[in-house]
Amino acid sequence: MKITALSAWTVRLRLSEPYTIAYETIDAVENVFLRIETDGPFAGFGCAAPDLAVTGETTASVLEALDSVVRPEFLGADPRRVSRLRERVRRPLEQHPAARAAADMALYDILGKIAGLPLYLLLGGHRDRIKTTATIGICPLEETLRRAQDLSARGFRALKLKGGTDVEEDVARVLAVREVVGRSVELRFDANQGYSVDESLRFITETRPAELELVEQPVPRDQLAELGVVTRRAALPIMADESLMSLRDAFRIARRGLADMVNVKLMKVGGIGVAMQIAAIARAARLEVMVGCMDEAALGIAAGLHFALSHPAVAYADLDGHFDLLDDPSAGAVELKNGTLFPRKAPGLGFDL
Repeated sequence: MKITALSAWTVRLRLSEPYTIAYETIDAVENVFLRIETDGPFAGFGCAAPDLAVTGETTASVLEALDSVVRPEFLGADPRRVSRLRERVRRPLEQHPAARAAADMALYDILGKIAGLPLYLLLGGHRDRIKTTATIGICPLEETLRRAQDLSARGFRALKLKGGTDVEEDVARVLAVREVVGRSVELRFDANQGYSVDESLRFITETRPAELELVEQPVPRDQLAELGVVTRRAALPIMADESLMSLRDAFRIARRGLADMVNVKLMKVGGIGVAMQIAAIARAARLEVMVGCMDEAALGIAAGLHFALSHPAVAYADLDGHFDLLDDPSAGAVELKNGTLFPRKAPGLGFDL
């Protein structure tokens, strides 16, 4: 079997509800879709969700990387040799993780279709569903409480609050949300690199009555020593997100004890293959893994979900990036029931564009 053609295109996706995080407000996103054709009956599909602030990419740079690097390396190659093809593009696309992720997931999609199995079963099949958080961006207290009550009523048992711009306001929002949703809903908090060490520890101390489950990326991504200080002094688990961009980062965080948990996003690390390697490092270091996402079409979420279901190191999922996307051509690639995500039963990623 050989790869005969690659095509990639950009889709602009508006958000039904714009949201704000510590460093920007988002009302629309662009994803790149990839189709890899073979001389057999199978085609594989991938998705890239570049973010200049996180992955250092744009849709234009993703399209260029797929055309100038992935196309010449993949054409004529055997798509079943996923590891070999991934290694061919690893170095030239080292600074293009979302482009690598799209190519990687398309290859795995083909592999699942050849095997006649949903990808999560092919990769290990540790579980067949997983609970996901629903995220509430930075917004006024009244709006935060309205969204929290609405999501709780829709069956979500885990909520993530964004913050990092004002400690006092963040503390007030967390405590108020706990009051309105009760104790049966798990609460997580993401500072998106917005705090100093002192602010992080103050926030953790003052929100103790809310019994937060974890705090994600409290300090800037390059302040690894400071992240370690917060981790050692905090009374609850600290998760590294933006500080984890590669396999090497995972090793560094694990070796130096810089975090209790890691957030693995396919778009940050370069796809399912690298994510599996990071999960192995995390398990060896007894770090829990959360599978997260960017603002991704449902196809990208499906890839993250299949990874999450396959590996025992994955304890949490934050796969809600597709919830508010309008006109998603891959809508339906995953199923959501009462805050729990299920994969489609079709082979591969389970969805053909």
